[in-house]
Amino acid sequence: MTKLEELSTLLVNEIEDFNKGIEKLEAINKEISITKIQMDLKEYKTIIEEHQEKMRQQINTQERFESRFNDKLKQAKIYPNWAVIVFIIALLFGFGSLAFVFLTKI
Repeated sequence: MTKLEELSTLLVNEIEDFNKGIEKLEAINKEISITKIQMDLKEYKTIIEEHQEKMRQQINTQERFESRFNDKLKQAKIYPNWAVIVFIIALLFGFGSLAFVFLTKI
């Protein structure tokens, strides 16, 4: 009988330890379900804000370049005025001389 009593006592002790382990696991599970993980976003916010500021500066730079480029295109001329005037005068003299030669042969 003593063996049976020892085995039953050992079994009872093991069951009690098992129940204590289950209670501990349940307590840990409750703590985990209640606990909320909070992330520290301060560093990321500053990095994102710096990046946004750099992007704003880049956009402003591109807009200024585009407006200067468009102004240059509006002001651009294929030939300067003096070159156009000289060309027209040369054409007039050339046609005039041709007309003179043609009229003198008639």
